[in-house]
Amino acid sequence: MRKLFATGVPVVLSLYIAAIFLDSLRYKFTNHPNTENIFGILDSWAGTLGFSGVFSHAGVFGPYAIGSVELIAAVLVLLGLLPALRNLSLIGSGIAFVIMSGALFFHLFTPLGIDPNQDGGGLFVAAVLLWCASIVLVSIRLRERARAVH
Repeated sequence: MRKLFATGVPVVLSLYIAAIFLDSLRYKFTNHPNTENIFGILDSWAGTLGFSGVFSHAGVFGPYAIGSVELIAAVLVLLGLLPALRNLSLIGSGIAFVIMSGALFFHLFTPLGIDPNQDGGGLFVAAVLLWCASIVLVSIRLRERARAVH
């Protein structure tokens, strides 16, 4: 039972992380109105701090850039399901943790807020769940690496 749990949980977490990131690409890469709204709010806020354009489409933290990094993270966690490529899972889940830490920061500490799409906070809840999943997957993969060294 313990082995099933040890192997099953990383698979479920990897598939969850990849599914959420891959699903979000249709919004980020097609200029969906919700994405336009979110990144527009963030870009306006950043402009008040002298960083206008960083959240625009061509910006360092714009939807295309964030979506590209999410795509890389999704591919890495999926490839990490293959035993020979397990270390890629650690890298991908680490990237997911960083991306979602940023998302949570911007939801909580900027004018974006937790319900920018008037969806009852669904986007924020998804970000929290993805952040938690990435923490657990990073922990599992680090523990596996530590055991392999000893």
